[in-house]
Amino acid sequence: MELFKGRPANSENRLPRETRTYDYLDNLGIEYFRTDHEKADNMEACNEIDAILEVVICKNLFLCNRQKTKFYLLMMPGDKKFKTKELSKQINSARLSFAGAEDMLKYLDIEPGAVSIMGLMNDKNKEVQLLIDEDVIKDEYIGCHPCVCTSSLKLKTDDVINKFLPAVEHSPQIVHLVGED
Repeated sequence: MELFKGRPANSENRLPRETRTYDYLDNLGIEYFRTDHEKADNMEACNEIDAILEVVICKNLFLCNRQKTKFYLLMMPGDKKFKTKELSKQINSARLSFAGAEDMLKYLDIEPGAVSIMGLMNDKNKEVQLLIDEDVIKDEYIGCHPCVCTSSLKLKTDDVINKFLPAVEHSPQIVHLVGED
């Protein structure tokens, strides 16, 4: 794995959703670093990617209420445990669960394993509420996927909050997750 500044020189063999992510970031003038890799399916692989990017990639969870009438994208530190009850209280939504793959595609144009804040650019009807754990925004950089699980990005947190989110017309709700037993 290598660290590159910006988009790949060649878009061949790249999925359109990945290329759209680079286009979107470039059009907003957001600087980013990228590394390409195999699908990370264990913590060792994730730790290698984090080391190359020099940032911890956020844990991104796509959630919904029981009725599937409200959808949430939760960004939290990768080392925190997710407690449904803890989050449910803060957002006044009982019975949170993981949304299915079909909902990921429908709302974010993302497949399992690639859930990312970048998918909000595909949420044209603003049906997904972004939830960000307060610890994520304390870091100078955010690590995430460009809508595919075979590349990872490093972006300035300030650019994500003050340039990307306003452009995709999503306001985050900041949450406090303890994540302890």
